[in-house]
Formats: sequence, C-alpha cells, structure tokens
Amino acid sequence: MDEPVTPKRPVGVRDVAARAGVSRQTVSRVLNEHPEVAGDTRERVLAAMAELGYRVNNAARALGTRRSRTLGVLASDALQYGPSRSLAAIESRARGAGYWVSAAFADAGDAGSVVAAVQHLVSQGVEGIVVVAPHAQTLDALDALQIGVPIVTLHSAGRGARGLSVDQAAGARLAVAELADSGHTRIAHLAGPADWLEAESRAEGYGRELAARGMQPGPVIVGDWSAASGHAAAAAVRELGVTAVFSANDQMALGLITGLREAGLDVPQDVSVVGFDDVPDAAHYWPPLTTVRQDFDELARRAVATVIGEAAAPQHPVQPELIARASVVPPRR
Repeated sequence: MDEPVTPKRPVGVRDVAARAGVSRQTVSRVLNEHPEVAGDTRERVLAAMAELGYRVNNAARALGTRRSRTLGVLASDALQYGPSRSLAAIESRARGAGYWVSAAFADAGDAGSVVAAVQHLVSQGVEGIVVVAPHAQTLDALDALQIGVPIVTLHSAGRGARGLSVDQAAGARLAVAELADSGHTRIAHLAGPADWLEAESRAEGYGRELAARGMQPGPVIVGDWSAASGHAAAAAVRELGVTAVFSANDQMALGLITGLREAGLDVPQDVSVVGFDDVPDAAHYWPPLTTVRQDFDELARRAVATVIGEAAAPQHPVQPELIARASVVPPRR
C-alpha cells in the first residue's frame, strides 16, 4: 500500500534567505523594493526566489508596506467594444508598471451597486481606481463618495474633473466632415442610446459640424449600439431619402449596410456610411468601413499614470483619427 503523500509546504522567506545566504530582513527589503540593497545581493535573492519557486504574498507585503501594488477597475458596462477594449488596455498598462488589477462590476442604474463595488475595491487595498463610466448615473453615484484613493474615469466624455477621454465630439465632426467634403448635404445620424455620455457627445459633434458648414440638421435615428438596431434603422434611412449616414459605432454601421442592401440600395453608391471606433473587423466589412479610430492604449496609459502618481498625465482629450476606406463616395447627381 502506497504511503500517503505529505503536501509540500509553501516556500517562505526563511527558505529564500537560507538559499541566498542573507538574512530574512534582507529578503524582505528586496521584496519591498528598498533602495538600500546592494545590486549583487538583490540579484542573489531574486535568483534564490526563482530557483525555489517562491511566490510573493501580496497581502502580507501590503501589511508591511501599506502598498498592495494593485489597482481597482470599476466597470458599469463592459459589453460594448470601447469599454471592453479599455479594460484590456488598462490591464496591460498596469502590468507593465508592476501592478495587478482587481475588477468589480456594477449596475449603472443602481447607485447602491456602484457604491458597493467601490467599497469592495477599497477593501482590497487598491492604490487607485480607474472607473469605466459611460453612464451619467455612475458619475453621479461617485460624486457622492469619499473614496480616499486616487480615481479617474474613462468613457465619461470628459465630464467631471477626474475624467480622461477621447474627444468624442471632435471624432463625430471628422466623420461628418468626411461626408460633407465628398459632396453630401443630406446626412442622417444613427445615434447611440440616450443614456450613454459618449453617444450624447457624438450627437453634439454631428450637429456642430453641420452648423459650422451652414447645413441644415439632418434626421437622427436612435439605436442601441447593436448591429440589429442598425439593420432596423435601414428602413427609416431609405424613407428619409438621405445620401449619407454617420453611425455612432461600427456595429450599427454593419447592420445598416446589410439592411440597406436588402432594401435594394447600394453602399456606398446610393448611401455612404461612416462609423465610429474602428473595430478590428471594420476593414473587412463590405465595403471596408470608413470610421473614426479611438486610441484606447493612450487613454489607458494616462489613466494608469494618473492613479499611480507618475508624471502628470495630459488632461486634454485624446484626439481621434479618421480612417478613410471605401464606404464613402460622392452622391449620385
């Protein structure tokens, strides 16, 4: 009969110290990044950790240093492309700066849910919080809190003193300008949901660019970000007789193109379309979609730099970029 296997105990600081030939206090100093450790000693300790498979206990280290090396991320909607892409970029930037990420999700329409999510992150000892907050209700709930750690918000269209954003209105103006410069004068807007701050800013930018050119406001059709809502909007676009549509995101543009084709209209010959976001598939739509690209990596870089107290990140909005492809041509005469 086989002898029972005794589980091996985890490797501890004592083991690392013995292997490296140093004191436990020296190992602790290396773990806590103390500046007064000689370079060769530090390398010897790190080598011993690697040989023994030592795992850093972040909770224990936080007790001794009051630093968890963890950032909190609060998301009130992570299903859409922009917020989900930002979450991935924040994770990457945080890891590059030597931090882990702890995420909590909240219902934007429930202030209690937002408060509970923030309290959960703070209880984890996070050193700062990045809030992916596309809804005004989330910001309202945050404004009532005394959080006690650095905090910034993304996807809040720059609203509030702590907001970092891509300039949504400027992006919308780029989209409308591309259509107007191609000769279109009857331009509709397929808008995002009214409770999204970025949808509101893109609609404002659409109207602002038309006004700046002395053009009459076009019709606005409200969608819900999905390709299905873009497809449903095709009937209204056809009835309105417009020659171009600025869609507030690429998914709705995809559905719109399909719906217009099913209705017997050609894109872009009968109706030109511009999207927003530049999702990875946008270059492979048919036709390849002209769209507005957001720099989510730069937004994440600024957010992480701000909450960990690096050199002050720029507060001005990140500028978007128009990506011209084949979905825009001059209107038929």
